[in-house]
Amino acid sequence: MLWRRTGAPTLKRYAAVIISQSEPPSVRLLLVSPSPRIVVDRVSRSYPRAQALDRVTVTIEPGEFVGVIGRSGAGKTTFLRCLAGVTAVTEGAVRIGPCNLAGLSAHQLRTHRAHVGMVFQQFNLVRRLRVLENILVGRLAHLRGWRRWAALVWWFDKAEREIALRCLAHVGLLALTWQRADTLSGGEQQRVAIAKVLAQAPALILADEPIASLDLANAALVMETLRRVADETRLTVIATMHQVEAARRYADRVLGFFQGRLVFDGPPTELRGHTKPRSWPSPTRRWRWPPRTCRTYSS
Repeated sequence: MLWRRTGAPTLKRYAAVIISQSEPPSVRLLLVSPSPRIVVDRVSRSYPRAQALDRVTVTIEPGEFVGVIGRSGAGKTTFLRCLAGVTAVTEGAVRIGPCNLAGLSAHQLRTHRAHVGMVFQQFNLVRRLRVLENILVGRLAHLRGWRRWAALVWWFDKAEREIALRCLAHVGLLALTWQRADTLSGGEQQRVAIAKVLAQAPALILADEPIASLDLANAALVMETLRRVADETRLTVIATMHQVEAARRYADRVLGFFQGRLVFDGPPTELRGHTKPRSWPSPTRRWRWPPRTCRTYSS
């Protein structure tokens, strides 16, 4: 089935694709399976002039929304890269489900990375492509045979397009299906990036400072989208951020890093050392980190 590009698809026309979850359509998203258990065991990552991670130990259960906070250079991004299998650890082990990432072959590591959805600060969209085409990029790892070659000329079958539409509806941007990415606001681009990650059918979502370049209103929309994704798909979401109040508001659990060490691990309600602001902190407002009352993680 093809449609005209004179208007955006409507919720009514694609109700069977977007709304109905009880029927077994062939295009049902592959997002309903729970994420694997993540075990980080005494992980260290060293560079010639820096210790990015220092004996980090933490276990993340399936379906948790984890906020990772800390100053720049505290080890937050390195932590995510180790989980994604992009950066090898110097010591320790990272286990995603039954698999130890250190023991994976090159092919197995590529397979693992294909099932990890990464949301970046700079959106990583092809600006000259339409929104739907950007989301279909997330389906490339699932194409086989002649369908992969057909994707070179932007031909995707009905099932792939309907998966992309459902992901777009999930983030509330179905009306922007045919709009070019470079005409969207920063918040809309980040939500399209989340839809592209959902189309990837990931087992795990890692977000590296997804709201760092957004204003407060758009940042709230993006965080609410990630929160809803975690609630409705039961996927594990691990997001790094500088805003302590955002971690308090949206995360089930907070990990605090300082100089490569995990110095806090607990629910947001146990974050102390800051008075709760009426709004999120502005870029010029100074926040004391780590909090004086932070507790060292030992387990």
